[in-house]
Amino acid sequence: QVHLVESGGGLVQAGGSLRLSCAASGRSFSRDAMAWFRQAPGKEREFVAGISWSGTNTYYTDSVKGRFTISRDNAKNTVYLQMNSLKPEDTAVYYCAVTDRYSLSDYLPVAHHDYGYWGQGTQVTVSS
Repeated sequence: QVHLVESGGGLVQAGGSLRLSCAASGRSFSRDAMAWFRQAPGKEREFVAGISWSGTNTYYTDSVKGRFTISRDNAKNTVYLQMNSLKPEDTAVYYCAVTDRYSLSDYLPVAHHDYGYWGQGTQVTVSS
């Protein structure tokens, strides 16, 4: 059975940093795109960042460009999200996701329905 477990969330002041991790178990995702989404109260789940299976292709939503960095370690079956210069509007539950629809491709889908595996989420709260 596949499990994605996020960690690293918490409470931080504006301008601070957090590093999220998502460890997958149950199967290898070394050939698959991985991503981070977030959902704030009363809002829809939105794409934050994605990374191709090889790590050579990354994509970010405009609001986090230059502040967030996604990376992965295929040997550890883990994806990371380094978040710097955090803002109160970054407050949300952050979810990692994996899609096996485009294995060994550099294509990075941004729609949540393209991702078949999800973690349980980790809360990130940024105080002003």
